[in-house]
Amino acid sequence: MLLNADDFREEARRLLPRFVFDYVDGAADDGDCLRRNRSDLESLTLAPRVLRDTTVIDTSIEVFGRQWRVPFGIAPTGLNGLVQPGGDAILSAAADRAGAPFALSTASNMRLEDVRAAAPGGVQWMQLYVMHREMAQRIVQRAQKAGYQALVLTVDVPVSGNRELDARNGFKMPFRPTPKLAWDLITHPRWALRAARAGAPDFANITADGADAGSASMQAALLARAMDRSLVWETLARLRDDWKGPLLLKGLLHPHDARLAVEHGVDGLIVSNHGGRQLDASPSAISALPGVVAAVQGRMPVFMDSGIRRGTHIAKAIALGATGVFVGRPVLYGLAARGAVGVDRVLGLLAEELVRTMTLLGTPRIADLRSLIDAPLNVRQ
Repeated sequence: MLLNADDFREEARRLLPRFVFDYVDGAADDGDCLRRNRSDLESLTLAPRVLRDTTVIDTSIEVFGRQWRVPFGIAPTGLNGLVQPGGDAILSAAADRAGAPFALSTASNMRLEDVRAAAPGGVQWMQLYVMHREMAQRIVQRAQKAGYQALVLTVDVPVSGNRELDARNGFKMPFRPTPKLAWDLITHPRWALRAARAGAPDFANITADGADAGSASMQAALLARAMDRSLVWETLARLRDDWKGPLLLKGLLHPHDARLAVEHGVDGLIVSNHGGRQLDASPSAISALPGVVAAVQGRMPVFMDSGIRRGTHIAKAIALGATGVFVGRPVLYGLAARGAVGVDRVLGLLAEELVRTMTLLGTPRIADLRSLIDAPLNVRQ
């Protein structure tokens, strides 16, 4: 039975070739940061209130003038077409059905215009990696024209994290099967046949018009997260000129950086350690959240990703000051296990768990969660 995100993870492990599952599930170095994300969330407790009217539970929030039915969305993840052909559009449409936002990665396998068309009425944000300034500017312009409502600049990848599982599996772009990878495909015929019909996934948005996958060197750079290391705070002014709408930074963990974001006119933050995939020595996202929230002093919404697996985790993040959260791996497990139905089910489970948590806590509205964190100092600093 698939009753929670971890159940979908095990189903994904069974169905995906090892190199694909390891790409989705893996982390940097020894995986210490990945484990901290989960253990620090679990170490927090919430103190329920009793004899309160919970006849109606309202999980909705308003962000940048748009209503979200739930306080969580789908985080930007790359190479979703490797998990399931058309994965980016499947995720976008599922988020729309759930009343949740969807953030599309620069490393997507579908043209951003096609993903937007999969859910034209939905809340869709565009995530940006800056490897090449002109290429980034073209993506920003295309996203603006297509109707994406916010731009999310990822700032924690001056160099790719040390992802040893990918190296051991020989996984790189452009995709070239080795004998080891060939055996992996043979032993997963269902995935291999589906992938053969769709063709090898590529990065569809890294050329001027998005009509092809771009050069081999550009593909390799994007997979390796070989970003422009000259990108600094002052560079945001140019991005501000190019993008007319909310601009968020994703990947902040330090309160001082949060204060700089305020000074440079950023509209929102996503506290994140890239799901443990970058610096293994980073703190958990949940332990960094209170410091960032305190630093911005309510002047912008603060979101969080990295480690969210349960509705209780969502409630804990909100209790510590997050406006909402984003989830990555859980929806990819659902995508791998059951396609669109699986993504719908994972999002539905998170919503059901959140409603149950709020009912048991005696908090009929999202704002009521703010005062219920029991012992935030239990989280490792």
